Amino acid sequence: MHIHAKSKRLNTVATLLTAMVICITTCGCNYLMVFGYLLGGPPSVEPLFDKETKESMTDKGVKVVVVCFAPDDIKYNFESIDYELAQYVAFQLHSHKISVISPDLSKAWLEEHKDWDKPEEIGAYFKTNYVVYIDLNEFSLFEEGSTDLYRGKSEAIVSVYKMDDDEHGEKIFSAEKTSKYPLHQPVSSSDKTYNTFKGEYLTRLSDEIGRFFYEYYVADEIASGGG
Repeated sequence: MHIHAKSKRLNTVATLLTAMVICITTCGCNYLMVFGYLLGGPPSVEPLFDKETKESMTDKGVKVVVVCFAPDDIKYNFESIDYELAQYVAFQLHSHKISVISPDLSKAWLEEHKDWDKPEEIGAYFKTNYVVYIDLNEFSLFEEGSTDLYRGKSEAIVSVYKMDDDEHGEKIFSAEKTSKYPLHQPVSSSDKTYNTFKGEYLTRLSDEIGRFFYEYYVADEIASGGG
């Protein structure tokens, strides 16, 4: 029985080492990360919001609303980008167990209150704990100087307003997000339709923004080429 148990342990170690070698040779993975993954699971990254504020949007009872502002020069080419990006970010937050107001409800409020000028206003209406406010300064889907090569690019400031019981808000978090996708080379329009690439980039961008607020794994960062 003792020999059998020892042999079983050796087989397990051999299997782990083999998996690590395969990953290193085929994926270029960092061997320390791989070994740590095999022994204890994938290493995760604490959200920047949690780290800086010592608060968390994943806490029980917390409710969030997402709103995006885009200037006219961006909306000239992307008429609904403010709503679309807010919708994608809200979906990402929801999929990571953060309670978020439906984008359709927040859109309806924004359409009824076109003169809004403070993110706290929508937070007060929906009685949320936080307002995630995305100030979109740049957004494009084509490689610069090209009309047939896709490459998503954007710059935004992502802020969080914390609401109090008197429906007042205080900015407690702010971070810049500069995004480019794909990182290494653009995508030909002959390989993907415009709408397909747009959806892919909004998914990518909304996840990059969402990572300010939910935990993610180092392996995901490496696989996506960094965020």
